[in-house]
Amino acid sequence: MAAKEISVKKYVVRLSGEEREQLEALIRKGKSPAQRLLKARILLKADISEAGAGWSDSRIIKALDTSVSMVYRVRKQLVEEGFEAVLSRKQRATPGVARIFDGEKEAKLIALACSKPPKGRARWTLRLLEKKVVELKIVDRASDSTIGRTLKKTFLQPHRRQCWVIPPKANTAFVAAMEDVLAVYTRPRDPDRPLVCLDETSKQLLAETRLPIPMKPGRPARCDYEYERNGTANLFMMFAPLEGWRHVKVTDRHTAVDYAHVLKDLADVHFSSAKTIVLVQDNLNIHSKASLYEAFPAAEARRLVERFEWHYTPKHGSWLDLAESELGVLSSQCLDRRIPDKQTLVEEIAAWQHDRNANHTKANWHFSTSNARIKLKHLYPSI
Repeated sequence: MAAKEISVKKYVVRLSGEEREQLEALIRKGKSPAQRLLKARILLKADISEAGAGWSDSRIIKALDTSVSMVYRVRKQLVEEGFEAVLSRKQRATPGVARIFDGEKEAKLIALACSKPPKGRARWTLRLLEKKVVELKIVDRASDSTIGRTLKKTFLQPHRRQCWVIPPKANTAFVAAMEDVLAVYTRPRDPDRPLVCLDETSKQLLAETRLPIPMKPGRPARCDYEYERNGTANLFMMFAPLEGWRHVKVTDRHTAVDYAHVLKDLADVHFSSAKTIVLVQDNLNIHSKASLYEAFPAAEARRLVERFEWHYTPKHGSWLDLAESELGVLSSQCLDRRIPDKQTLVEEIAAWQHDRNANHTKANWHFSTSNARIKLKHLYPSI
């Protein structure tokens, strides 16, 4: 340490007015690399000219949160190589390693990763790409890690696939139905005209054949692969997003008659005091006024038809139905496990439903018609 302190005294920083102005401008702009800005600050603090601060090394180290060796190197480089050398990037003594995938080869790799995988394979893997790029003579050799880093730059993940509902392009029917539903969602809450979204799903009933082993510290819960099938149950989700209310009706089947009785419950039990119920649902074949005539006498069916204001999401646009989103919450929070029978299913859903309704959990919907005309512009016909 003593030898270093003596050597530091040899490297005295004395800057000209022009050099100080250049360093201050560099720091003021703040667009240079962090290390270059640190060097500029060290020089300004170590400068012993009339305009300089003339700080000691220990004070500079403490103020700038840097190291002894960093201050020493900056002083030495200024004295031995000059002012410009301190701020310029040091050139490599040896040339860097050439890239395996240059622009052209990288483009070919990306095209390959986006192509159909080989027969017998569901998707491209890094190992398959490693062999294929050599086979196609794109490169002489490349490791799977090199291919992975190259694809990562372009955010390509060949091992992943996402299922999505893809609507047709320039479809006027889709656009008309979508804008109709979006317009309904902008209406203010009206107790006389409550908004209710309707959707359904099924749940397979599975019973355990062996008692599961509960979790322990450092070990997850374990259940046997074998299970007993007990049929399926259908779930009708009725969701009033502005009321913070939802109700799930569990049925044995999913028929037009079951659907008709769900609408009767909405009209005569859950919202009996409402003048009109604004109903949003997808266009499943049983979601029609005809289902009411199939289940009830004509006079009763007509009475129920007139209790609703009917709105349908477009084909391939069921994501616009808020009841579908609520079913997703139900699935992840309550149904993501083996449930042995219908009675247990009803009890578990009732507990989940009670908690959600007690908290008046509502939907936070922001997607509007103006958003749709920008983000989904490809769905609109060109006029």
